Amino acid sequence: MLKTKNNRTMSEKTHENEVKTPQDQNNENMSDNQTIENVSENVDLNENMTDESAIEKLQQEVASWKDQYVRLVAEFDNFKKRSFKEKMETIQTAGKDVMLSLLDVVDDSERAEKQLETATDVKALKEGMQLVFNKLKHTLQQKGLKSFDSIGQAFDVEKHEAVTEIPAPSKKMEGKVIDELQKGYLLNDKLIRYAKVVIGKSNES
Repeated sequence: MLKTKNNRTMSEKTHENEVKTPQDQNNENMSDNQTIENVSENVDLNENMTDESAIEKLQQEVASWKDQYVRLVAEFDNFKKRSFKEKMETIQTAGKDVMLSLLDVVDDSERAEKQLETATDVKALKEGMQLVFNKLKHTLQQKGLKSFDSIGQAFDVEKHEAVTEIPAPSKKMEGKVIDELQKGYLLNDKLIRYAKVVIGKSNES
């Protein structure tokens, strides 16, 4: 009998432990809600930290690109200034080499001029002047300057400037250059001066 009573008492205690009061249920619900809120707050905090990290990374990238852009602009500005300076120097000194090469011819011309004052040998003077002239032509040719022949050539608007027309001395010379009033010149094979010429026209017109 004692054993049965003890069993009943333990069963009652177990039943009492299993039965929960409304207050206990409410406390458990509050605890669950608190846990959910804590988890939610942690998730939100992690998301905020992730967003802030992404924003900070983007800001760093923007700052880096901005720095590169500023450097490129500065380098390009320096390049433009340097190029402009070099261009101006080239323009200002473009004829320096030519002028230096012509100074020898100028010196020869001055010496020839002094000889004209006292010389009596005309033949020697002519030879001296011819030497100076040949030296001048040779110097200019070395710099890329050369003349081109026009007389007897067909009129070419790319090289010739017609001053006037006269009746051609023969059928063969019609439309061709009969006389040259001023030579044409090329510099490094590029036309720099048209030849002024007289054109032969048809006698039938």
